[in-house]
Amino acid sequence: MRFGILLLILIAVCSVVGSVIPQGKEIAWYAQTYQGVHGVILLLKLHNIFQSWYFILLMVLLCLNLLLCSILRIRTVVKEGEGAAERLARVPDRVKLTEEGLRKLDEHLRAMHCAVLPVGEARVYRKNAVGRYGTFLLHLAILLTVIFGGAALYAPTVVDQTCLPGESVFRPDGTEIRVEDFRIEDETGRLDFTSRIQVTLPDGKKSEPTDIKVNHPFSFGSYKIYQQTYGTAGSVTVTNSENGGSDDFTLTDTVFLSLDGANGLLYQAVYPGYLLDPSGNMTLITATSGRYDNPVYQVILVTNEGNSPMLAFPGDELEAEGLRFRFNEPVEYPGLRIKYTPGAVNVLLVASFLLMIAGIYITFFLQPVLVKADGEGYVVGGPKPEGMRIELEELLQDYQEERCQ
Repeated sequence: MRFGILLLILIAVCSVVGSVIPQGKEIAWYAQTYQGVHGVILLLKLHNIFQSWYFILLMVLLCLNLLLCSILRIRTVVKEGEGAAERLARVPDRVKLTEEGLRKLDEHLRAMHCAVLPVGEARVYRKNAVGRYGTFLLHLAILLTVIFGGAALYAPTVVDQTCLPGESVFRPDGTEIRVEDFRIEDETGRLDFTSRIQVTLPDGKKSEPTDIKVNHPFSFGSYKIYQQTYGTAGSVTVTNSENGGSDDFTLTDTVFLSLDGANGLLYQAVYPGYLLDPSGNMTLITATSGRYDNPVYQVILVTNEGNSPMLAFPGDELEAEGLRFRFNEPVEYPGLRIKYTPGAVNVLLVASFLLMIAGIYITFFLQPVLVKADGEGYVVGGPKPEGMRIELEELLQDYQEERCQ
């Protein structure tokens, strides 16, 4: 027991450290944030403590400790429970009672709904025999909680995925996660980075369209979906000058838009705006509010005459060998973090918690009752007789033969 408590203390210390020091960041982040001590943090793996060898070793040792405690405890409990009534029937009475006291004792124990077992000339009153197994169930529940808690920590798979509004991402099991809408600012202009998503499970069950924000994920089925990051994509409408057909393209990476593979538009990036220095040179700037209020496209127009790097703005049009390119307002899109935990892990973890609650209830509220009475008096037995012994002595003190004499 002392070794188990020591292990729990060490695990608690590791958990506190893992809560104080952000986990899973890049090494450069720790070097900048914890200047002077980042070497120690990295050496002791405090930046990824729940994956460290010593934390896993502590968990394994705790599981072994609980397992051995449970095995030893159940053997003792079962052995003590076998023939307990017969053994108690052979124990001499500890308290002598008058005839009226014996009747009072019988009434009290029957009112407690005790079962009566005749053993020779004595009667053995029994109740809450399951209470013997309370501590064993508690040990077992803690063991299962540690095991399934570890499974909940290490079994989930996490992927980061971007998705444009109006489109869906599909998981290997067939689950569809559709992004209905994404916004960077709310109606008041305050930054809130909110995605409205809908999840469809492989069995066809659908969630209601739900908003997710930073630190406000959405759980559905075995999935938990976070608003992880965001981005801005270029939007270009390409029209074929000969037949009038057109397509809209949302561009997140460098891409070459062409009809013949030789002439067309090389899209490079979209930026939030630009500045002109006193000499008239254009300098691209980065976004400070999250939105691209004054976007500018950086592209290269490729024709037979050569390559022409240029900047374009929403509403501008360029042409190249039968294609007309119109630049639209950029599209903002979210980056989702999708966490999948096998359903069985969650079910078993909840079951272990319920078993722990049951073990606590049985241990503290279903105390075993084992009392032997014969024609002269009674004696209290069982694994924890003190409470019942005090209760009966207070109830029957006026009927004890010593006091009557």
